[in-house]
Amino acid sequence: MKPFRTGLVVLAAACLLGLATLASSPVTRAQSRIFFQISTGAASGTYFPIGELLAGIVSHPPGNSRCAQPGVCGPEGLIASTRTSDGAVANVFAVNSGAVDSGLAQADVIADAVAGKAQFAKTGAQKHLRVIASLYPEDVHLIAAAKAKIAGVVDLRGKRVSLGARDSGTLLTAREVLGAFRLSERSLKASYETADVAARKIESGQIDAMFFIGGAPVPLVEELLAGGKARLVPIDGDGARRLARSTPSLAQSAIAAGAYPRTPRTPTVSTRAIWVVNDSEPGDLVYGITRALFNPANRALLDQGHLSARLIRLETATANLPAPLHPGAARFYAQVHVLPAALDPAANAPAPKPRPMPRKI
Repeated sequence: MKPFRTGLVVLAAACLLGLATLASSPVTRAQSRIFFQISTGAASGTYFPIGELLAGIVSHPPGNSRCAQPGVCGPEGLIASTRTSDGAVANVFAVNSGAVDSGLAQADVIADAVAGKAQFAKTGAQKHLRVIASLYPEDVHLIAAAKAKIAGVVDLRGKRVSLGARDSGTLLTAREVLGAFRLSERSLKASYETADVAARKIESGQIDAMFFIGGAPVPLVEELLAGGKARLVPIDGDGARRLARSTPSLAQSAIAAGAYPRTPRTPTVSTRAIWVVNDSEPGDLVYGITRALFNPANRALLDQGHLSARLIRLETATANLPAPLHPGAARFYAQVHVLPAALDPAANAPAPKPRPMPRKI
C-alpha cells in the first residue's frame, strides 16, 4: 500500500504542477475574455455604426497586433460588442438597471433621467448612470414630405406627424420642441412609430412629417432626401431660442450644407450623444476603455468612420455633462488635464461597491 500511496502523492503533485503551468501559460491567458456590451439604436440610425466603431477601437482580443502598443486598446481580453435597441430612453433604463453594461443616449434624455422628469417621472430618478464620455453633437431632424406644406415647426399644426417610438429619445426631444413653439400633441395628428416605419409612411404618403435625432448624416434621412420624397424643415426663430434657454442640454445649431443631397444649410437645435455606463462597472475597466478611445493612435479610425465620429474629441469629452463621470473615466481625464474642478470624482455621488474586474471565461 505504501508504494500506491506514494504514487498518488506524485501524481497529485504532477497534476498541480501541470495546472499551475497551464494557468500561467500564454495560451490560457489568451483564452480569458471580458465581455462588455454597448446598447445603441436602430441599425438605420447613427448610434449603431458609432457603437460598432467604439467596440472595434476598445476591444483587445488575443492576437490583435494593433493592441501590442500599450493603451491603444482596452484591457487585455476585452471583447466589446453592440446591440440594437429602441433608442436613448430604452438604453438609459437598461444601463441603469444593469441589464447592459453601457449604452448611447442623448444628453437631454440623460438629464431628465437623472432628475426623474418627463418620461422618467413614473419610474423616478435613474441613479446608477455614469458617463464615459460626451461624444458628438446630435441634430434634431424635422423631415417633411415633399408635398406637405410645412415650412416651419408652427406649420405642423393639424398635420400627421410621427414623434418617435414610445421609449425613444426622439419622442422626448420632439415634445420639447413642440412646447417651445407653443404646440401640443393634441394640436396635431401625432403618431408614435419607430424611425424606419415613419420613413416608410412618409414615402407612401401616410404621414406628413417626422422627427429624428441623430448625428448628420443619418442613413435613413439621407435616403428620403436623396429620392426627393422629403426635405428638411428648419427649427429656428423665437421657438428655437426659447428651447435653448429652457433646456440646457439643447443648443441652437445647423445641419451643414452638403450633409444631405439637395439640402442647404438648415438651422436646427442639437444635443450631444453621451456614452453612459452602470456605476458598478469596475474602475480599471472603464479607465482602460476611456484611455483607448482617446489614444492618439486611434484618431485615424475615428476620422475614417461615420462623419459624427470625427467630432469625438478629448477637449469636449467632459463638457456640460448631464450625469456624473464614472470614477474610472474621471481618473483618465484627470491624468490628461481635461477634468474640470467641478467634475472631480470626489465631488460625485459615491459609487456602490463595484463588480469584480474579471468577468472571464
